[in-house]
Amino acid sequence: MVKKTNIYICNGCEIGNCINCNALVNNISNEFSNISIKQHKALCDTNGIQQINDDIKNDNPEVIIIGACSPRVYTDKFSFDKNIICERVNLREQLAWSHKPNDEDTQALAEDMLRMAIAKTEKTSIPKPYIGKNLSSELLIVGGGITGITAAIEVSKAGYKVTLVEKENELGGWSKNLYKQASPEPDNIIIEPVINKKIEIAKKSKNITIKINTTVKNISGEPGAFNVTLFNGNEENVKVGSIITATGWQPYEVNKLTEYHYDTIKNVITNIEFEKNVKENKLDKSIKDILFVQCAGSRDEKHLPYCSNYCCITSLKQAKYIREKNPDSKVYIIYKDIRTLGKYEQYYKTIQQDESIFLTKGDVEGIKQEGEIITVIVKNSLIDENIQIQVDMVVLATGMTPSASEDLNLSYRKGKGLPQLKYNFPDSHFICFPYETSRTGIYAAGTARAPMNITSSIEDATGAALKAIQCIESTKRGESVHPRSGDKSYPQLYMERCTDCKRCTEECPFGMFDETEKGTPLPNPARCRRCGICIGACPERIINFDDFSIDAISSMIKSVSMPDEFDEKPRILAFICENDAYPAFDMAGIKKLEYSAFIRIIPVRCIGSVNKTWINDALSHGFDGILQIGCKPGDDYQCHFIQGSELTKTRAVNFQETLESMMLEPERIKTEFIEINEYNRIPEIIEEYIETIELIGPNPFKGM
Repeated sequence: MVKKTNIYICNGCEIGNCINCNALVNNISNEFSNISIKQHKALCDTNGIQQINDDIKNDNPEVIIIGACSPRVYTDKFSFDKNIICERVNLREQLAWSHKPNDEDTQALAEDMLRMAIAKTEKTSIPKPYIGKNLSSELLIVGGGITGITAAIEVSKAGYKVTLVEKENELGGWSKNLYKQASPEPDNIIIEPVINKKIEIAKKSKNITIKINTTVKNISGEPGAFNVTLFNGNEENVKVGSIITATGWQPYEVNKLTEYHYDTIKNVITNIEFEKNVKENKLDKSIKDILFVQCAGSRDEKHLPYCSNYCCITSLKQAKYIREKNPDSKVYIIYKDIRTLGKYEQYYKTIQQDESIFLTKGDVEGIKQEGEIITVIVKNSLIDENIQIQVDMVVLATGMTPSASEDLNLSYRKGKGLPQLKYNFPDSHFICFPYETSRTGIYAAGTARAPMNITSSIEDATGAALKAIQCIESTKRGESVHPRSGDKSYPQLYMERCTDCKRCTEECPFGMFDETEKGTPLPNPARCRRCGICIGACPERIINFDDFSIDAISSMIKSVSMPDEFDEKPRILAFICENDAYPAFDMAGIKKLEYSAFIRIIPVRCIGSVNKTWINDALSHGFDGILQIGCKPGDDYQCHFIQGSELTKTRAVNFQETLESMMLEPERIKTEFIEINEYNRIPEIIEEYIETIELIGPNPFKGM
């Protein structure tokens, strides 16, 4: 006996032209009791929505299933009573727009899609949100530089209280060392009045508590209820809802750049040292001609493989210092490329107009000193293969590295600092979630997050402040923050069957689980981002969400009508990630790219959430092959949950063991990774896989 269910089939957008909706309604009605199934010419129009709302009022259903367009569209229209389970079946993009019309295989696909939805909703319940006790609406900001101060001001303006912690004896950070800030306007801006004004605003704000000479001794807890121990000679405990880390940056260790003779030639200095000398008016007046070496260690696989963003504009700014102080001076800038983003391109053009500033692309091959004169050898320049330039000083434009995040002293089983991903910067998803770190509720901003200049750091601070506030408010409602924003489900563990294997605690990308000495998981539900990777990790199947569970997906798999082995119509099960793969499938439909109707799709929160049980159930049920399609892994990963795709690759060994135990061919399971814009690959992936399965032959378990 299924739950009391209302199903609505839309005939619009070519669905009614592709399948026989009357036959679909009749077959499903005859197969399931306690189900009301209706058709409408266009469910998304006013009449269609009204019909559904009227039926809700009159029929009081427990479940509504909408067979129409993709669940990624019209989310506002198809949003009904929060106490009713609503499931959407993608009969438009993933059926009518991607399969042959009036074809028996397409018709069979439509029926299976409804069967799977019914099976899923039977094992689904309305999520009951987790809301912690004594939640805090205050924030902690670690780092009192330009980024931290700006974030504190923005948070306070929004009406939230914030504790701003700085380990030094004054606020300002690196900005205090700068003479001027490069500006797109004709004149550079003296930075000290800018930073001092921000400090004054922060000190006057009633919502900002400033603590200098203070470090973070310990952070425990979860979003909404972080317990923070501060130390400034004495310990002080504060409770905050979210945290912004603005711990800044450090220059790359110049001693590692031995080819530039920093230690042995007197007037070879760094751009940081040069800036300080100018600010303190300590630049030797005998210094007249200066050469800047761009990308000193940056964009270099031996040192920093990335661009540090600020170096080019800094050297242009410092070149202007020299020309302003000594009109007889000459400046040379040797670069790999000059990168001046946005309005700073105009600044670059202004510098180029000075005939005493010489810029050329080239490689610095050597530096030597004769008396007080330094000779720089440049190869592969724009004007000659070999040039030698004699100057009084060489300035190395060294790169930017993030400050150690271990200063946060997190009481997480995965370490004291923020997980450092590409180039040792904290990350969560470098395209979609720039401020998010791998620790939910803790946000990175400014140069702690990525190389950037002051202007970008100020903008970054504002963005991080907004996300930190959003986290606090979402946590109060028991909702996930990202990427499943608004999701009220959370993982629930049946601890009676837990074997303390540590798989969930080790594989959760977000450190949701702490653990006992024995290895028993200790959940912190507000840290969870609802990816379901713990479901895929658990060999005992004890972890489930109200609306995404082992039993629900297994029921979907077993609900598919399986042809017998002589039918010569294979059945392929495809687990596809909802973040990149699912929208790519939708786009393939929008582009009317046709692929086989033998495939049955089950969307999953992350490809890393696929549990071995589902593989076993699919093969036992008679599926001839299983496709897993997830987001792109690797250095330029696209996985919204960081390591779900990587885990899928490592778990492939376990899946192969399943095949061996069932005496099945290894080719029956295949994993593919696609980016969201690679929709054109979908027909090719599916057709090639079906060809492989047809060569292997039908699953011997079919019909058993």
